[in-house]
Amino acid sequence: MSTRDPEEATAVGNPEIGEIAAATRMGPVSLTVADLDRSLAYYQSQIGLETLEREDGRASLGTGESELLELVEVPGAVPADRMTGLFHFALLVPTRPDLAAWLAHAARDRVGLTGLSDHYVSEAIYLRDPDHHGIEIYADRPREIWDGLVGIRMTTEPLDTDNLLGELEDPATAPFDGLPAGTVMGHVHLRVAAIPGTIDFYRDRIGFGLTAALGGQAAFLSAGGYHHHLGANTWESAGAAAPPEGSAALRHFTVYVPDARERDRVADRAAEGAATVERIGDEAWLGDPSGNRLRLVPDPA
Repeated sequence: MSTRDPEEATAVGNPEIGEIAAATRMGPVSLTVADLDRSLAYYQSQIGLETLEREDGRASLGTGESELLELVEVPGAVPADRMTGLFHFALLVPTRPDLAAWLAHAARDRVGLTGLSDHYVSEAIYLRDPDHHGIEIYADRPREIWDGLVGIRMTTEPLDTDNLLGELEDPATAPFDGLPAGTVMGHVHLRVAAIPGTIDFYRDRIGFGLTAALGGQAAFLSAGGYHHHLGANTWESAGAAAPPEGSAALRHFTVYVPDARERDRVADRAAEGAATVERIGDEAWLGDPSGNRLRLVPDPA
């Protein structure tokens, strides 16, 4: 079977309404990297993130004062290919011209890409960092054209790059000073060992709504009817184990809920469903059936 992105296919299924608060959104993703200097150079020059803080082999990156990514150095860490963990994290830019400006930068500065796709609900550009962590940079299409129709509308066609670059007066000279303020972590796509247990955990325990599925190979879930805050697939990880210590891998991802009451409600329900929940300060930490760790916290915004 090919190792293509499962979003590069047609999703089918009927939307299901989740019970987690509609205002839930994704927060920073934490990754292990083998060489922090190398990674910071990549994320600053190629992706366009700013280094917000660096100390003791750890760095925080984002736009403005908004943290989007944490990198933790483990010298010599080996990419966790074909294990469970991160498939990609997805940076959502505010507008289509912002995506066009990023693509023009990638073309001028020879940023290596792994895919360019039109998913109907969004337009997306894919790439990988030096540790093989998957990255998506995307812009949403207007919600009114796909709201409530994700299961029958989300698909994959080649991205019309000429049309996208047409948003710019001159792609060859369009300025690029990094990802714009207002860029957020739009969604996180996971590699999992099996889809049924993943749906049971994220839909039936955490409360995300199942918006679309690709048989037993992938699932897409969200809060508030968004096309997806979470993706999960088995394309490269069916039956796989979690990465061993010392891997360049996903450490955890963050889900922001509106307040402490919602955090406690979600965590308590997950615990009732036999999920292991660890409380650390104002955070609740959970592990999914594939070993992916979720940090559930009140939204700081």
